[in-house]
Amino acid sequence: MKTEEQLLQQLASLCATKECCLQDLRKKLEKAELPEEASERILQRLQAERFVDEGRFARCFAADKFRFNHWGRLKINFELSQKGISSPLREAALKALDEEQYREVLTDLLRTKMRSTKAKNAYELVQKLLRFAASRGFESSLAMECTRSLLNDANDALDAFDME
Repeated sequence: MKTEEQLLQQLASLCATKECCLQDLRKKLEKAELPEEASERILQRLQAERFVDEGRFARCFAADKFRFNHWGRLKINFELSQKGISSPLREAALKALDEEQYREVLTDLLRTKMRSTKAKNAYELVQKLLRFAASRGFESSLAMECTRSLLNDANDALDAFDME
């Protein structure tokens, strides 16, 4: 069994290499079977020395999940809440996402999905695209807006092709 000081050093080292939230660190301390008071002292010290910052974690988590996994705000918000991040910190992290880039990512995802989706009619295609966007955690109103735009662009391209 490791001592309190050894666990402090181990968790500080972990926090220096990647962003961690308090809930993740608590789980690691529980596995180490350290007394509750010692665990709380370690967590307080890590916070005091700024190794752990829930706001910073939320911002990094949101940015990474959006940039690399192409998750929408709803899914990111849910995952942050599962990690015990407070509502104001979640909201701030989600507001930090660039709105224009957010729309671009959703539009690109929908465009790619539209190419690979088989549908009997436009209604079925729209339903499949909206379900896909929802599964990625994007807001339904924005998904509908982007889907309409994509379908209008596709129809305009077909109309231009027919004119020639």
